[in-house]
Amino acid sequence: MARRSTKTPPPDDSYEEKILDIDVVDEMQGSFLEYAYSVIYSRALPDARDGLKPVHRRIVYQMNEMGLRPERGYVKCARVVGEVMGKLHPHGDASIYDALVRMAQPFSMRVPLVDGHGNFGSLGNDDPPAAMRYTECRMAAATSLMTESIDEDTVDFAPNYDGQEQEPVALPAAFPNLLVNGASGIAVGMATNMPPHNLNEVIAAARHLIRHPSADLDALMKYVPGPDLPTGGRIVGLSGIRDAYETGRGTFKIRATVSVETVTARRKGLVVTELPFAVGPEKVIAKIKDLVGSKKVQGIADVKDLTDREHGLRLVIEIKNGFVPEAVLEQLYKLTPMEESFGINNVALVDGQPLTLGLKELLEVYLDHRFEVVRRRSEYRRGKRRDRLHLVEGLLTALVDIDEVIRLIRSSENSAEAKQRLMERFSLSEVQTQYILDTPLRRLTKFDRIELEAERDRLTAEIEELTRILESDAELRKLVSAELAAVTKKFGTPRRTMLLEAGAVPAAAVPLQVADDPCRVLLSATGLLARTASGEPLPKNTDGKRHKHDVIVSAVAATALGEVGVVTSAGRLLRVNVIDLPQLPETVSAANLSGGAPLAEFVTLEDDESVVCLTTLDESSPGLALGTEQGVVKRVVPDYPSSKEELEVITLKEGDRIVGAVELRTGEEDLVFITDDAQLLRYQASQVRPQGRPAGGMAGIKLTEGAKVISFTAVDPAADAIVVTVAGSRGTLDDSVQTTGKVTPFDQFPRKGRATGGVRCQRFLKGEDCLAFAWAGPTPVLAAQKNGSPAELPAVDPRRDGSGVSLPKTVAVVTGPA
Repeated sequence: MARRSTKTPPPDDSYEEKILDIDVVDEMQGSFLEYAYSVIYSRALPDARDGLKPVHRRIVYQMNEMGLRPERGYVKCARVVGEVMGKLHPHGDASIYDALVRMAQPFSMRVPLVDGHGNFGSLGNDDPPAAMRYTECRMAAATSLMTESIDEDTVDFAPNYDGQEQEPVALPAAFPNLLVNGASGIAVGMATNMPPHNLNEVIAAARHLIRHPSADLDALMKYVPGPDLPTGGRIVGLSGIRDAYETGRGTFKIRATVSVETVTARRKGLVVTELPFAVGPEKVIAKIKDLVGSKKVQGIADVKDLTDREHGLRLVIEIKNGFVPEAVLEQLYKLTPMEESFGINNVALVDGQPLTLGLKELLEVYLDHRFEVVRRRSEYRRGKRRDRLHLVEGLLTALVDIDEVIRLIRSSENSAEAKQRLMERFSLSEVQTQYILDTPLRRLTKFDRIELEAERDRLTAEIEELTRILESDAELRKLVSAELAAVTKKFGTPRRTMLLEAGAVPAAAVPLQVADDPCRVLLSATGLLARTASGEPLPKNTDGKRHKHDVIVSAVAATALGEVGVVTSAGRLLRVNVIDLPQLPETVSAANLSGGAPLAEFVTLEDDESVVCLTTLDESSPGLALGTEQGVVKRVVPDYPSSKEELEVITLKEGDRIVGAVELRTGEEDLVFITDDAQLLRYQASQVRPQGRPAGGMAGIKLTEGAKVISFTAVDPAADAIVVTVAGSRGTLDDSVQTTGKVTPFDQFPRKGRATGGVRCQRFLKGEDCLAFAWAGPTPVLAAQKNGSPAELPAVDPRRDGSGVSLPKTVAVVTGPA
């Protein structure tokens, strides 16, 4: 039986009892304030300078200290978490790993700061990340910008939680991380919720603010029109964004990107390719199934998640026969997370104080920090170079009379005496003398002296350059602006989120908050529609780079609240509300419609129908000029009743179709027909009398048997214009077949009468029997293939009926100035 132990109570005089009377209200108030300050300053709110909370900053800094560069191998996340927790972060490993995981998720961060290897979760956290013992990580390519020059006294350091390590108060941050990646956090009595933005746009605004410190919000919003979310989507309604940029608080709505497609042989469906920020497909599917089960939404047959790595997000919602997909979509926007509100609350720490900041204030705080970083870095580098120059000058002084130096050293009793005698003899400092004594004899050759003199000149020039930067505020600003431009060039990406003034509602229902400003509506060769921010033509492409969506096949002037017409090959004119089109930001490169929306989202076409051109609905214009495949020409009287959404602009003969349509500007243009048997006919538009919309037109060109028209355009005879023709062989006209092309000055082709046969525009080579493509119009021109990829044209050939030269890529689209 075990013996039970008993404790003997201490004698009454062995200790003195101490009882303190404390007011519980004072104790609670003091403890809560200390806790609140700790949460606000050390946990929940980001610093406005580098945009990081303490845990994120510690992760980035410790990974940099561990040497986890992008070119190095991955290491276990558990190792990084352990290093951060043991040296810098006084909290548990779960909070550290959660922060690390978010920094590695491309759907959470616009510019991820951690390169993750393994399962780091899924969109909407439907699939949680794997444990940190399984996943691996290293610094992302852009993370080096956050710690760049941190070892050059650019930021202040403070003791860690136990005083044994030093950690940075803020990182140097070579790009505005807070605006680019956003932040979210809940503190005590306050919270922050900031959306991500596009790196190119934010840096463009920062550089504008450097050049113009007094710039107002409107000027900055020309560069940053709105957030750019990692998951894309569409922001509907921009008034809340302006409020947030002005006051630091605002709300906007994010809609999923949805297109109506034929998903089965008998059914149409809604295909979701982008969801609102932080919304996963599982959440959407569960909500749709609940709504269908409770009969709150009708018309949905099935929901499938076809997401994969190759195609990305693809959520297919099949619609029952007899239901309109657009009507079902409106219900889903209202009742499911396919449309979510995002409340902007720009709360960040400035000098340790939580403040609500607008767009300009956020940029100013970052730029002030960046100016200080570059200034301290320049002072550090100048000091290092001055120290090195001091040593080099001392060594060069000794090399001038090296024999005397050696004699003094050899005749000295010890090193201390040698140092003193050298200092007195050559007027050297103690540091210079010690460096001379420590220099090996092999460094005293003639070649090393030449190297030292070159190093002295280089150090002198660098010191002068650094001094110039430190003594001139303008030079400092210029350097910071240039470094930001370099970041954009290396890490900038196109915008993913589309900004819309209004949703899928008629323009008349949109509140008149948007000014009816002039703009231009553009249609690309790849079928994308967009509008510009102003009525000015797009700038010329000056960087020489071509894009897949840079060929603009049609451009018309319009207003933001107006309408434009879409002319189809079937002779229909369909109305499109300009306000519904995505607006291109002013930072878009010349003639690049990558931010546009597919044409199918705005008009419904038949299977064998295509869009020919865009046109204004201005009834005071000279009207449209149409050319058909069977050689018919027509000038349409501009009569477009506003009560009709669809109009007929020509009555086509059976089997005929429109191959070209142009809105005339003056009525004095030349109409140009080009046929597939290489005949070109040019005559004045005045030879064609205008006709009403139902009319069938008149004879435009005389065709030989079996020939057809492949191009119809209108050219200003006073403009510098060219004719582009591409020859091939019937039955084998595809991108894999070698073709020949020719570019001819337009003035080489004489005017002929209407309904005549024209003149030859290209001589066929062996194996060629038709033109695969033709176009006539003003220069400069851009050419592309069928898929929109850039293509090159041959040099201009002055021969009117000469043969073509071999083309490396088949030309399918050519267009003039947009």
